[in-house]
Amino acid sequence: MVTAYDALMARIVAASQADAILVGDSAAMVVHGLPSTVHATIEMMCTHTAAVRRGAPETVVIADMPFLSVRRGTQAAVEAAGALMQAGATAVKIEGVTGHEDVIPHLIGSGIPVMGHLGLTPQSVNQLGGYRLQGRSPAEAERFRAEARRVEELGAFAVVFECVPAALAKQTTDELTIATIGIGAGPDTSGQVLVLTDLLGLDATFRPRFARSYLDGHEAVLGALNQFAGDVRAARFPARAEVIA
Repeated sequence: MVTAYDALMARIVAASQADAILVGDSAAMVVHGLPSTVHATIEMMCTHTAAVRRGAPETVVIADMPFLSVRRGTQAAVEAAGALMQAGATAVKIEGVTGHEDVIPHLIGSGIPVMGHLGLTPQSVNQLGGYRLQGRSPAEAERFRAEARRVEELGAFAVVFECVPAALAKQTTDELTIATIGIGAGPDTSGQVLVLTDLLGLDATFRPRFARSYLDGHEAVLGALNQFAGDVRAARFPARAEVIA
């Protein structure tokens, strides 16, 4: 699974061998330059989801339920999830499980598939004390495993494990029947997810340890821009063949 936020990148992901696109609330940070995912709104997520769907009409698209959209009651959650589905989502992703025990089955019963998200849940970063590994102590690990089992019991079709010890992610994956998708959770989950800008190495200032850059996109794009600027200043662009007569 790979994140995408716009039609062009979604079209490229759809042409690849990736299985699904996540329209993450990380759009607030990656696209809009905001300090955290808590600034994502349902309107923002619907806009990006619709763009991704237009670029990838046949691909599984999972959209994040943004901050507090699941905490305003079942009816409000259904309306928010319904808006994401109408924008083009195949399913929605919900962070955490405590306090969502009524909402998740209600959404599923309403025809909205739900993916869970446990471990480091960025929408709760202030409560968690920052972006740090979760599930390190025996008590935290047991709580994580219990929450994963609960997510499955409530009917989620898959769950993201973010920033938890690899051994814990493997143990919990082995205990579940639904798919687990890891990010910073070791190699033994059912699948993996990366933010597309991390995968492409586009942000030279942010290279998380758990992500792998498959391209030095920052240098490639910077080099192309500088080459363009140099060609313009030296009158090498446009060339005769590029002039519309």
